[in-house]
Amino acid sequence: MIEKMKKVSIVLLNSEKEAALKALRKTGLLHLEKIEGSSEKLNTFKEYSNNALLTESILGEIKVPKKKSTEVKKLSDTEIIDLCSKVCKNAELKKQLMDEITADTNELERFLSWGEVNLEDFDYLKEKGIQLKLYEVNADKYTQIDESIQTLLVNNDKKIVRFLIINGGDERPEALIPQAFEVPFPRMSTKLLVKEIKKDEKEIAQIEDFYKQHALYIPQIAAFRKALVPDMEFENINAGMNHESEGKANDLAWISGYVPSANIEDFKKACADNNWALAYDDPEDEDIEVPTKLKNSKFVSLIYPLTDFLGTVPGYKEYDISGWFLLFFSIFFGMIFGDGGYGILLVLAVLFLMIKNKAAGKKIPPLLPLGLILGIATMVWGAVTCTWFGLAPEQLPDWLKLFSIRPISNAYEKLPGQLTTDQNLQIFCFTLALLQLTVAHIKGIVRNRKSLKLLGELGAMLQLWGMFYVVLSLVVSSETFAFDKVVYGIPVGIVSIGLVAFGFILGFIFSNYEGSILKSILESLKGIITVVLGVVNVFSDIISYIRLWAVGLAGAAISQTVNQMAGSIMGHAILFVLALILIVGGHGLNMVLNLLSVIVHGVRLNTLEFSSHLGMSWSGIKYAPFKETENNK
Repeated sequence: MIEKMKKVSIVLLNSEKEAALKALRKTGLLHLEKIEGSSEKLNTFKEYSNNALLTESILGEIKVPKKKSTEVKKLSDTEIIDLCSKVCKNAELKKQLMDEITADTNELERFLSWGEVNLEDFDYLKEKGIQLKLYEVNADKYTQIDESIQTLLVNNDKKIVRFLIINGGDERPEALIPQAFEVPFPRMSTKLLVKEIKKDEKEIAQIEDFYKQHALYIPQIAAFRKALVPDMEFENINAGMNHESEGKANDLAWISGYVPSANIEDFKKACADNNWALAYDDPEDEDIEVPTKLKNSKFVSLIYPLTDFLGTVPGYKEYDISGWFLLFFSIFFGMIFGDGGYGILLVLAVLFLMIKNKAAGKKIPPLLPLGLILGIATMVWGAVTCTWFGLAPEQLPDWLKLFSIRPISNAYEKLPGQLTTDQNLQIFCFTLALLQLTVAHIKGIVRNRKSLKLLGELGAMLQLWGMFYVVLSLVVSSETFAFDKVVYGIPVGIVSIGLVAFGFILGFIFSNYEGSILKSILESLKGIITVVLGVVNVFSDIISYIRLWAVGLAGAAISQTVNQMAGSIMGHAILFVLALILIVGGHGLNMVLNLLSVIVHGVRLNTLEFSSHLGMSWSGIKYAPFKETENNK
């Protein structure tokens, strides 16, 4: 469930705000509204943090021999700040040096065909009344240069002639053919350019040596940067708090945020103990930054590592679907992995890690219990479909086949007239869609139970039920699920179309209901295209669940291919090791691909199809109270 929040504001003396913030941090209850502070101290903290982050990135690229932590000198905060500053300055210098090397190298390449160019010689000759300029021209044009222009051939190749013009003046000679172009002198003599490059390369080598000498301090730099986070947060709030600035002793400062309703009495007591004025009320509709705090059982909370990884937080006024997310995601995971053997491996790996952590006295990471559930779900699906490491049913012991369910099991041949295993699996996928999306609309009906808008949700659910049969007919079997089929005297196909039509009418009239049926109809008319496309979306949302069957089928095909390739060489003793590598590598790669598929497809069905029928946008802000950490106690 999503805990109710109270919007609170506290008022205190501006002269005591720093001490008040420390006391407020100890309560660990107030989620502050967004504050953007500005102060010299905050800017200094940000500079330290940015320098440390850049230093980690630069030194992280340096490979250094591993040493025991006792061999690395413990740096003070001041020494770390100084080191990070030096690294950043060296990084800027290195970039400048590399740019200079690039420019000088380009200059040398430009004069590679000219040979050594000494600017002092040109200056000396100019003082003696001999002005020289460098020119190049296509080889076939050199003879066309006017004889009035005094030239001196330097060298030539098949394409270009390089020559000097003697005393041609400061400007380009008028009689010079347009094909000839002047070659600007280098910024310094080519010999000096070579020396400059070597000098820059030496400086870069010294910078690299500096990096290598200090790369061992990365863990200390990372710890320093982490410790800066609460300090920056505190100073940002301290500098950004609203306050009176009249310079009087009784000037006030104030701050606002949100506190869980269940903790409001504790917060009131803290305010009273610190002599803060407090005002609080329920959040209003225009409050768009109300944080979301989820409260669920330990079992349901197992889904949190996944939702935290995805960064999905329901809005304060949206639904908490943690339990449904865990249930359906576990099913989706098992179907996508689709192999009981893979489930066994996953369960064993998780149990090993849990036992290892417990033996070391460490807390078991919350991801491991979730992994255990997902592994068990995969084992169950593998058992009911008789899928174990991609082996053919005839290769499995008979007792394993007993766990499978005949309609979706690979262990039984289908009789003529019966639906195939793949068709039954498709029906199962679409049934999952029907169940999950129905849950979404039931939740909508419950939420709108005091409004006629619930009839709009009912209409959407009826469209879903009617479209379910349409999908079965169009995708699974047009014979088994014919539109003219009658079951126990009920024309199923006609009823399904009727449900879609009646559900559309209800949705058209009541989906936008806000106290007036007429206004609701007008809103639907305004968005008539979207309303009509909504029927198509229901069809596509149900169809979307077929991905569970398709991805599982692809994984099974890979498993079988790996087994066939390994089986063809398994009989040869000399190739046994190669076959073993092929089996381990092939199935390992398949498991990795399955994991990626779960993230793409299994998560999508919960966060897109299911959530869209719930009307969720996952626009929530996670409840993050201003509180003490290990670094600021």
